[in-house]
Amino acid sequence: MLYTSGTTGDPKGCVYHHRGAYLNALGNMFTVGLGRDSVYLWTLPMFHCDGWTFTWGVTAAMATHVCLRDVDPAVVYRLINDENVTHMCGAPIVLNMLAHAPDESKSSFPQRVEIATGGAAPPSAVIETMEENGFNVTHLYGLTETYGPATVCVPQDDWPNLAVNERSARMARQGVHYTTLEGATVKNPDTMEEVPWDSETMGEVMIRGNTVMKGYLKNTQATDTAFSGGWFHTGDLAVRHPDSYIEVKDRSKDIIISGGENISSLEVEEALYRHPAVLEAAVVARSDEKWGEAPCAFVTLHDGAVATADDIITFCREQLAHYKSPKTVVFGPLPKTSTGKIQKFVLRHEAENLEN
Repeated sequence: MLYTSGTTGDPKGCVYHHRGAYLNALGNMFTVGLGRDSVYLWTLPMFHCDGWTFTWGVTAAMATHVCLRDVDPAVVYRLINDENVTHMCGAPIVLNMLAHAPDESKSSFPQRVEIATGGAAPPSAVIETMEENGFNVTHLYGLTETYGPATVCVPQDDWPNLAVNERSARMARQGVHYTTLEGATVKNPDTMEEVPWDSETMGEVMIRGNTVMKGYLKNTQATDTAFSGGWFHTGDLAVRHPDSYIEVKDRSKDIIISGGENISSLEVEEALYRHPAVLEAAVVARSDEKWGEAPCAFVTLHDGAVATADDIITFCREQLAHYKSPKTVVFGPLPKTSTGKIQKFVLRHEAENLEN
């Protein structure tokens, strides 16, 4: 049994079964290319979905485990070189730490390191920096309810010919379902009909197969709601592209409705991460007398960097429609779970209690 990390403030116990665990472990082994010569560095907590079942996948491949107690970028870079690391996993915050580590903490290594990331799509600027530092980034998508990864963004042959920012945006998509998963799709949660593959029509990501949990521990109501219509409802809003790839636009609870227009918090965060002074960013809805809701940005700056709220807002307006740009900017550290995920429910509470 694994508990969800509680980013919404309501952690629940997910009941696993052995079939799902071993299938997802083998799916990981196949998807990221683990073999007997692979060396896997643990920058992902093993308690998080059982290390996304890589605990067993790496072992099944007869590969080598290299363990860490804390994610220190200087130690990570040193171990990559000293232990000939070939594979890693980590939440976007880990990629952010490695991408923005001080130059004196970084060290070069001759091999390309495959690093898989999950959770919210990493900002394209972070993907670009990781590639420059010697990593190949693969974006996985899943939840504790799906034993960790359920879909993978497989690079296509024409992507290397795209501009860097366009290619990294493609890499941040959630992609197609694992070989070991029956299906992942985007449906209208009310009608349970699949959305058209037009890159525009929003629906909810739904998943089913043997690598989905049995249900929530002692919570029949939550289980029945999550599996209504015969599919597991993820709560993630997404579109489907003509190439069948899924792209998550936001959590259903994180969509900001301003003046009747839907604003994706992920789109605003993507713009914020491109500001040279921004280290971390999260965007939530804040009540607004005129518009109903408006984007409120919580931002952590790089050490020594200087930026004002007006600087951040002006920067966003240069990249986004003005109504999508934050009306409020709050500076400081962001609250996180033990697995490094930003707790937006805490930020929503803080946003509503800010003085005008």
